[in-house]
Amino acid sequence: MDYWQRILLTAQSEFADITDVEEVTRITVRLLMAAFLGAVLGFEREHKGKSAGVRTHMLVSVGAALFVLAPSMAGAEADALSRVIQGIVAGIGFLGAGTILKGNGLDPSNVRGLTTAAGLWMTAAIGTAAGMGREATALISTLLALLVLSSMPWVVEKIEGQEGRTREEGEDTKH
Repeated sequence: MDYWQRILLTAQSEFADITDVEEVTRITVRLLMAAFLGAVLGFEREHKGKSAGVRTHMLVSVGAALFVLAPSMAGAEADALSRVIQGIVAGIGFLGAGTILKGNGLDPSNVRGLTTAAGLWMTAAIGTAAGMGREATALISTLLALLVLSSMPWVVEKIEGQEGRTREEGEDTKH
């Protein structure tokens, strides 16, 4: 066997983790689903002018999907996958911590980025679900996250607006 043939066979064996069309389809669907759902959440955050946008959310989601997909394809047992997921959850905490900014120490209410950090955490969970082949769960979770991100600011604003009016009315009656 000549030198170049050995190199070709070695290179070919390096790509032998995908054995058939079904496997290629499974990998492609899971990773694309993770990328798409991460992009959806990232677009919502970017549209609102937040620092972690489409690319960040896509990378977090696809990364989480790949972290569970690769060991699963290699035949990892449930306990090994559980440790991988624990690592994802802990690791994404560091990324989320980097998005949290605290204002001056005198005002503890001046903390920014908690929703972005929680969104990245949720995006990692969605990517994990997609990577494990739970695409429907990932999709439903994304829709729920979008509902929370889009509707809760409006709900809070309405509640705070009503409380403000009630307080003002109470002040008027006290004088």
